[in-house]
Amino acid sequence: MCFVQDRGPEEPWILRPRSGALQNDDTPGDGGPDEAAVFIAETVAALAKLARRHKLGVLVRLLEMTQMEAEERVRLRGKRKLS
Repeated sequence: MCFVQDRGPEEPWILRPRSGALQNDDTPGDGGPDEAAVFIAETVAALAKLARRHKLGVLVRLLEMTQMEAEERVRLRGKRKLS
């Protein structure tokens, strides 16, 4: 799990890991593609829930598709790292 943190004018917004977040060897503080995919999946899930509550069917479907794509990327990257 990740959250966005304001680092000031030189590094405006970056992803910071919470416990259990995926780590990789990219630039420190950048989060990298794995962490970005986890963040996107979590955020989009919350947005889909909100859209569902307000009966915004097309948005629900688009957000669910986005969530599935992000989760699939995380799953595939995890498998590749285990090999």
